[in-house]
Amino acid sequence: MDTAQVKHYLEGLQTRIIDALTALDGKKFGRDAWTRPPEIGGGGGITCILEDGALFERAGVGFSHVFGQGLPPSASVARPELAGRSYEALGVSLVLHPRNPFVPTVHMNVRFFCAIKEGAAPVWWFGGGMDLTPYYGFDEDARHFHQTCRDALAPFGADVHPKYKKWCDDYFYLKHRKEPRGIGGIFYDDVHGPDFDTCFALMQSVGDHFLTAYTPIVQRRRALPYGDNERAFQAYRRGRYVEFNLVYDRGTLFGLQSGGRAESILMSLPPVVNWRYDWKPEAGSREAELYETFLVAKDWLT
Repeated sequence: MDTAQVKHYLEGLQTRIIDALTALDGKKFGRDAWTRPPEIGGGGGITCILEDGALFERAGVGFSHVFGQGLPPSASVARPELAGRSYEALGVSLVLHPRNPFVPTVHMNVRFFCAIKEGAAPVWWFGGGMDLTPYYGFDEDARHFHQTCRDALAPFGADVHPKYKKWCDDYFYLKHRKEPRGIGGIFYDDVHGPDFDTCFALMQSVGDHFLTAYTPIVQRRRALPYGDNERAFQAYRRGRYVEFNLVYDRGTLFGLQSGGRAESILMSLPPVVNWRYDWKPEAGSREAELYETFLVAKDWLT
């Protein structure tokens, strides 16, 4: 196990992604370095935010490396026996909310945890993934995103992508709405075998494939014309994103349960959002198509 190697990769990943997104938007990210109070463990991170850009209404790309005295329950779901151990956690997390409703919101996260107990060997694991949340669906975009996710996992066995795709479909699901948040992607957690090097290589492959998965979709859709109707639907669907992040998302829960920095944790929320009471899309509309064709778990590559 080499935490320094993981940190070096994650810092570089954040820089590479920010450079690419800056080139796409034309506006520079603000850089907010922060430290964690020593009384709750110490550490810190760098939160980079772009708001009111030409492409992105809000884009957040954060790196964190924190320590804590008691592993929160949200981080020990798969191994409850580790709850309460001290811990070290590193990760890069991003959420991008474009202004144009035809460009989808996207999320990516790669992370590493180590649970520590005096007199016992450290217990480590990796987690992460990426998923796409369109407001107006395009088959070509869905296939491209899922193909890139499969390419990222292909070196690690033919069974890995189907497993992590289903995990994503199951995880990014709003139980109280009985609907997926978006069209999925890949999600994984508690990955600790067969060895550290393999798991770390998987993390790097997921992180390295993010721009390949998302950039072509942005370039295809960013210039499409839209009006008030499309913006209103985007704001309504963004409400589902807020609901998931505040009710179910384990990353959000981990940050809040561990006394994390609220501004960095909640950078994932969209800047403009709306809720309508019992709203239904008009039959045969592009909005209805999202529900009927895209918010359905399926194999996009067949």
